[in-house]
Amino acid sequence: MPEGHTIHRIALDHNALLRGRHVAVSSPQGRFADAVLVDGQRLDRIEPYGKHLFYRWSNGMVGHVHLGLFGKFRVVRHDPGEAPEPRGAVRMRLQTDEVTIDLAGPTDCSVGDESDRDAIVRRLGPDPLRRDADPQVVFDRIGRSRQAIGALLLDQSVVCGVGNVYRAEALFVTGIHPSRPGRELDRAELEALWTTITAMLKQGVKDNRIVTVDRAELDLPKGRRIRRGEATYAYKRDRCLRCGTPIQSVELAGRPCYFCPICQPR
Repeated sequence: MPEGHTIHRIALDHNALLRGRHVAVSSPQGRFADAVLVDGQRLDRIEPYGKHLFYRWSNGMVGHVHLGLFGKFRVVRHDPGEAPEPRGAVRMRLQTDEVTIDLAGPTDCSVGDESDRDAIVRRLGPDPLRRDADPQVVFDRIGRSRQAIGALLLDQSVVCGVGNVYRAEALFVTGIHPSRPGRELDRAELEALWTTITAMLKQGVKDNRIVTVDRAELDLPKGRRIRRGEATYAYKRDRCLRCGTPIQSVELAGRPCYFCPICQPR
């Protein structure tokens, strides 16, 4: 499932292509019946929130997309009248004269109004990538919980946009064992965790990929791109990047959380 940086990057890129334009909205697959509610309307903006995208249309309707595990966008730029034929089961097609954006496999793709958008947001915790995020809300929810911090970070009602990679890496960088109960973390640890998560997500938006390591800690030739297997400290590594200890994992919130038993002592 895409993490929050991917959703914010999609919003940036798609806003640049569609914002302020009248957009043809259709469902080649036929499963997005709500397309008729916004077809031909002007798209005022796409709002990212955690792992959700909200499409604000000129008629007051608000579209909602949650990619889930399998959702994926395909963007094709083309000349007027030369839109590509749909490939596969396309749930939603957004189209102007110059660009076609196809969405396949989302968990949710629907159209409602502002109250529907607000009902979804009320279920979510703060999004570290948004200017209106209040970290105190996250601190309070973690501080009241007996659950492991590694599970809490994947709970979108606590903090939204964090996925399996960022939780492991943020906990590693802050030296916090993923099994520690949330209420055992002190204020300094909570602030460090929030700051680290926010910085990692912002970097992810900028790079359009996840790179959590400091390049200075890698023995790489100057100018060589950091490869996927080199881009993390603990996540899916055999050994800790810093101390060389074999990486371990513990299952939390139904997914393995990778950690270093030396750098993140219990």
